[in-house]
Order: sequence, then structure tokens, then C-alpha cells
Amino acid sequence: MFVDSHCHLTFPELHERIDAIRAGMAAARVGRALAICTTLEEFGRVHALAQRFDNFWASVGVHPDNEDVEEPDVERLVALAARPKVVAIGETGLDYYRLNGRTHEQMHWQRERFRVHVRAARHACRPLVVHTRSAAADTLAILREEGAREAGGVFHCFTETLEVARGALDLGFMVSFSGILTFGNAKELREVARFVPLDRCLIETDSPYLAPAPHRGKINEPAWVAHVAAKLAEVKQIPLERVAEATSANFERLFLSPLAIANPRN
Repeated sequence: MFVDSHCHLTFPELHERIDAIRAGMAAARVGRALAICTTLEEFGRVHALAQRFDNFWASVGVHPDNEDVEEPDVERLVALAARPKVVAIGETGLDYYRLNGRTHEQMHWQRERFRVHVRAARHACRPLVVHTRSAAADTLAILREEGAREAGGVFHCFTETLEVARGALDLGFMVSFSGILTFGNAKELREVARFVPLDRCLIETDSPYLAPAPHRGKINEPAWVAHVAAKLAEVKQIPLERVAEATSANFERLFLSPLAIANPRN
């Protein structure tokens, strides 16, 4: 069975029809999903879904794009990460794609927020879910400076270069591929997917965004992670079942292992 390692199940497009979403997952052999938190205000809803369904888990974090929201600190993130079925810190990272007239130097608040998440992940013994867009050099630098190897994690919805993938792998991180892998103009990304070892790959939808072919332009949903798996199998020229088994095992190792669910440090 497949695992959707990153989806936004509390966003209205999905949350309002969660029963249908789950039925679609079952039909597509998608057995589990990680519901991603993007603000502390949203965390209660994300966590409630994970508590309600035995095949959902939750993360806690504040997305780098979100402004005018509750700002996290290490203590708050560690406390929320200790709750049942919270298995990751994030979505966190850096995003310089929309500077809105600001310079990179003026995005220091994003860098500091990212550092807070990395420190929390180390204290909580939870892996990081990392978002990076137009900011790969700073993302890798902060992960190195803050000792993120100790926490581990994943570069989600990977769209960066082979060099950045090497940097993520050198830090001990996994690399997750989304529906973008199926897009016609994603040739370079498919080369990255060919390069990343199978035991370091995850698959995801990032739903409700980035629906894979043949569903482009529609509201994405966790069931369609099977299309991402199929494309990854094609790229790597291996059986689909091997991708399903490996990415599921990788999900378990990263998020559900005894280390990943250990009690926070004092």
C-alpha cells in the first residue's frame, strides 16, 4: 500500500469531504497519510484528525510564507510535538519566491523562525518537514549550522537541483516527490528522482495542490499519490510494488520509529 507523506487535510477543499477522501484512499490502496500543520492556529484541527483516524498522523509547525500568525518558540513546539500521534516538526523552512519588494536580508524573520523549528525538532526528537523555494543555499546552511542531522527529516515537494538533493542526502534527510514529477516540463526533476536512492525517497500529494497527471487542474487528494508512485517506478525502471514497499518503509522509519516518537528531552 502507498503512504501520502504530506497533505493538508484541514484545508476546506479536503476537510469538508473527509469521508469521501478516505474512501478514495482505500480504493487507491493509500493506507496512511501525514496531515501537515502550517500555523499554530490550525494545529488543533490537524491534531484532531490524527486522533480521530488510526491511519492519520500530524505535524506541528508554521509555514515560512505565513505572516501575521502566532509565532512559534521552541518550548511551544516541543510541548505540542509531545502530544499523541504528532510525529514531525513542520512544515518549516524558507521561501524567497514572493519577496513582495523585500530583499533577502529583510527575510531574517523567516530564517529565525526556521532556526526555532530546527532547535525544537532536536529537543523533541522529531524529524523536520522542510519547505524550500528560491532559498536552497540558506536552507542547507541553516540546517547545517543548527545540527539538523540529529533530528533528520525530509525535503518535501522537492523541486530543486541535483546539487541540492546531494546536500539534503548528505545531511541524512529524505527527499519527497509530489505530483510535479508527472508534469511534462519536469525532466530535470525526474533526473533528480532517478539519482536519489530508493531508500531515501518519499512520495506525497501536497494536496489540495499540485494534482498529478492525469488530474492536473483539479483539487488534489491523497488517493492520487499512487500516480506519483507510478511515475517514480517508471523513472527508476522498477516495479510499482517495489516503490510502494520502499516508500512505505521509509515513512515508517522516518516518522514512526521508536526514535521518532521518543519523549522530548528535558
